[in-house]
Amino acid sequence: MTDQVVEGGGLAQRTKDEGLRFARRMYLPRICGLALGVLCVGGALWQQGAHPLVWAALVLNAFVWPHVAYPLARRARNPYRAELVNLVMDSASGGAWMAVIGFNLVPSAVLFSMLVMDKISVGGMRLLWRCLIAQIIAAVAVAILTGFHVNLESSVMVVVASLPLLIIYPVMVGITTHKLARRVRRQNLTLAALSSTDGLSGLLNRMYWEKAVAGEFERCRRTKDVSAVLMIDIDHFKTVNDSYGHPAGDEVIRSVARILRSTVRPYDIAARYGGEEFGIVLPGSDIANGSAIAERIRGRVDAAVLDERHNVHATISIGVAVFDAADADHAAWINRADQALYRAKAAGRNRSVIHALPFGKSAENMA
Repeated sequence: MTDQVVEGGGLAQRTKDEGLRFARRMYLPRICGLALGVLCVGGALWQQGAHPLVWAALVLNAFVWPHVAYPLARRARNPYRAELVNLVMDSASGGAWMAVIGFNLVPSAVLFSMLVMDKISVGGMRLLWRCLIAQIIAAVAVAILTGFHVNLESSVMVVVASLPLLIIYPVMVGITTHKLARRVRRQNLTLAALSSTDGLSGLLNRMYWEKAVAGEFERCRRTKDVSAVLMIDIDHFKTVNDSYGHPAGDEVIRSVARILRSTVRPYDIAARYGGEEFGIVLPGSDIANGSAIAERIRGRVDAAVLDERHNVHATISIGVAVFDAADADHAAWINRADQALYRAKAAGRNRSVIHALPFGKSAENMA
């Protein structure tokens, strides 16, 4: 079981798994970014004839620190917070190297820009401000230690050495951000599907189905097109639960849902309305088509074994209502289909009943 790590909200509030994924995501960009940074800083160090110990420190920072930072985050109680500390350290080291090279204009500007872009893409302005503060403190401290040595001039060699970081690293950040955005989009689509779907039947849930009926109602009112709504109820469903248990009842609901999906047209919209009741909206269907589809569904359910473990059979009753511009809203349309369903129940079940025909006529189709 994943531990939830909460550190007073804000940037450090993440689960441990999220923190570990975050640390993994930062590992490769840190390796590549610091390796490119060696060229950027190294050009300026070469121009000023830096001491071998300074070169050794640059190599350690670039090629050892990434492999220290990652285990530190992985082993931390709060990996996410630990990785944020690592990112602050990255910015601090960047500020330190700016001071070491005497704030040489081109490499310092490139380092500053890349670090700002990196932090904004990872944690937004809040993380950026933390990192900028660390960067300024480190730059000032190193500048004091080195006697505020300033050398703004950038030779052609220094400019050329800065180009790989300037060109390659933004591409890497862009690719990483794009991958993350695609993952977020997929997760959002999954969440949207889950929020609109009934978990047991796999059909739409009541709320989203009623929205679909409302949309169809407005379309028909606008275009004068025909459409039908079916309300469906499993007959004697309580008896199934009482006789075979709720798992059998759940399987019956799933089986009826599978029959609905396999029977309706691709553009028809089926849903579990609640309990053992279902709803279907049939765009473009008049009374004849709506009645035919209702009877097709009823017949298939009647002939099917809905729970093979207990050899459960069941029937359904269906109410059919076609669009009527006289309805006040979509709820009135659904209510008319519901009334037809009650009539089917009262008439003996296992049948479909039509609530109304155009021009005020009505009919019943007895199974």
